[in-house]
Amino acid sequence: MGNGFGEKLRAERLERGLTQAELGRDLYSPSYISLLETGRREPTPEVIEELARRLELAPKALEAWSQPVSVSDAEYVLAGLYARQAWDLRDYPLAASHAATAAQIALEAKNTSAWWNMTYMQAECLMKQGQLKECQQIIQHLLDHPMATESAGLGVRARQMLAAVCHGQGQLTTAVEHATDAVRQAAQLPKGSTLVIGAHRALIGALAESGKLDEAWKYCQDMMEHMDEHAMTQLAGEVAWVVGNVAFMRHDYAEGIKHHERAAKLLSPANDIDLWARFNKASAAVRLSSGIVEPETLSAIERAELALSIVGGNKTDQLEVAFIRARWLYLTGDILSAVAKLRTIHAERKVLARHTAGEVSLLLGKALKAAGENSEALVHLDEAQHEFTEAGAADRVQQVMDATLEIRLAERRAQARPEQAGPAKAS
Repeated sequence: MGNGFGEKLRAERLERGLTQAELGRDLYSPSYISLLETGRREPTPEVIEELARRLELAPKALEAWSQPVSVSDAEYVLAGLYARQAWDLRDYPLAASHAATAAQIALEAKNTSAWWNMTYMQAECLMKQGQLKECQQIIQHLLDHPMATESAGLGVRARQMLAAVCHGQGQLTTAVEHATDAVRQAAQLPKGSTLVIGAHRALIGALAESGKLDEAWKYCQDMMEHMDEHAMTQLAGEVAWVVGNVAFMRHDYAEGIKHHERAAKLLSPANDIDLWARFNKASAAVRLSSGIVEPETLSAIERAELALSIVGGNKTDQLEVAFIRARWLYLTGDILSAVAKLRTIHAERKVLARHTAGEVSLLLGKALKAAGENSEALVHLDEAQHEFTEAGAADRVQQVMDATLEIRLAERRAQARPEQAGPAKAS
């Protein structure tokens, strides 16, 4: 057995965010996985096959794992290690660079499995930086590769990320299409697979943003059927988070609160502060969208702001958290502060997804209306309608039209009052 087996096993495990206990679940102890990763225990062919199945690797990976380490293998392992170290430090540009180097080494060595995994990591790094178009090109390249057809797991991973990238760019209709394909292909994978759950999450998110809430809720029920008592704590937390989001959007507040409270207990900042930050941001956002202004909503906003100050985040993250704070100001009646904050966000809205930019323009229009600035409000509402139309968010287009109609009717009533009063009579 080549000495690189342990390093490859550890790299694949970490790439999927699994602990040694989670990988070995119900069959191998954490100490046994540790012995394998450090090279102090030789795996049997059966163990290799089982671990590869759990990691949802392509069939060709089995052959690569059992080959002796060559110079190129050693260089690949080193470049991959540097990439993951940079990832852990949230230095995503450096991680992308090392991942690209590792992918090139693997390509030259004709190790297609290693090439695929490192190229995927490069795409993940680009997504973290908000470079969505570049990420989309790389993922499409991976999806076009024969490995994405040979391995259902790899195909699902690529389609799921492609859906997320399209969602992030506000291409909601396209995101639904890719996520639907991911769910369809995921039917070939074992029940409870993290990839099955991930595919459902991508589809639910795209459907919910598109206003197709009943369909999104149906897939929530399907997703929960894949969960059991052996599910990983973090995965269970993420599922509760997504289900809670849709419940809030459907105005089922009791169900939303129940699932988000469960998610808050399962997701720990000690395990993954970036995930914790995203959960609190999402929880605050859906609560405010539902008009829930209470202490727990404010606490979620403050936790999101705190976590973002620690992890940094890209410009999109910063603007989205600032927008949540602006929505809180608007709903609590601090209209002038809300307008000031929204103007700042609006000036940089081009980095946001189309549907999110539409939300900014819509709220700014509403806030300006509340401040008595109807003319400027109409300009921003028109912007919002355009953004939502382009994103395919039909329900949001209707909301903008309703807000615009309110202003137009108020203006007509105001113009009609002097005419109804008529000229003053001479005494």
